[in-house]
Amino acid sequence: MAAHASVQARGRRRAPVRHRPVLSWAVPVTLGVILGCYATAIVRGGGVLTGPRLALGLVSGAVLAALCFGLGRIQNRLPRELRAAAYGVLAGGSIGFLYSLSGASILAASGIGLVIGLSTLLAAFYYFYTRE
Repeated sequence: MAAHASVQARGRRRAPVRHRPVLSWAVPVTLGVILGCYATAIVRGGGVLTGPRLALGLVSGAVLAALCFGLGRIQNRLPRELRAAAYGVLAGGSIGFLYSLSGASILAASGIGLVIGLSTLLAAFYYFYTRE
């Protein structure tokens, strides 16, 4: 009676279509726009928006969006420690860059970036460790 369950289906099988969720590109683009606008606002300092100031915001936002998108693509292949470190480096580098645009010293910007990066690393590691 159960012989029909083991019979192979005939004909061609279509390859499964991989759907990319909207959040895989919407989150990096949103983060890039926020960082770009914030970088432009810091450099502008209440003055006139000029071409180089706008270019700095566009390029910095595009770089962050590309890095976030790339990290989102490879994050499942990384071990949890390296994945947490990647998120920490990305967050710390972004905040350190924004702080350096305000005219602070390199040492202060590096310190703020390091503190934010380590905090993000610890939070991300805890999140990944408890979810796996």
